[in-house]
Amino acid sequence: MGESLHDPRRFALLFDRHAGVVFRFLIRRVGRDTADELLGDTFRIAFERRETFDRDRPSARPWLFGIATNLVAKHRRAEARRLRAAGRLAAEAPPDVPTDAVVAGVDARQVWPRVAQAIAELPDGERDALLLYAWEELTYEEVAVALDIPVGTVRSRLNRARGRLRELTPPSGRQPTTEPTGAPARIKL
Repeated sequence: MGESLHDPRRFALLFDRHAGVVFRFLIRRVGRDTADELLGDTFRIAFERRETFDRDRPSARPWLFGIATNLVAKHRRAEARRLRAAGRLAAEAPPDVPTDAVVAGVDARQVWPRVAQAIAELPDGERDALLLYAWEELTYEEVAVALDIPVGTVRSRLNRARGRLRELTPPSGRQPTTEPTGAPARIKL
């Protein structure tokens, strides 16, 4: 990143390294058409602000996710509508073959509208932390950098978001698992 201050063409390496994952994140949040626009905006802003990047950080990835998340904030209403629509579509899809996988898929289709609605209704901070953690598989520390908040705040937001989503599922008799680090297991959406 530092080299791009003296030779702007070097910024292309940052784009090549991170554009794919940032684009995937944006597609999930705002749809493909808007994601194209926001990806360009993300890297334009990063290029314009590259002198503010903390070069002590090992990766620009969380910084880029932070820029992208801020851009997504302008598209919140469309995101909520898309999540509700995806939930309705998943609930309406009929099974093709009666197998265990299809039965599990039908169960997921029945739950997805409530999950999508719950995600859409999460407070902005909780939703941002949850999607960066669950969809993009950022660590707590990377989420904190992306959202420019303390790690403890990330933990609190994820805990509250999990609690809201947990209310949607019937008791299964299974206890939540933990990751080797003692962090709660990732929510797969």
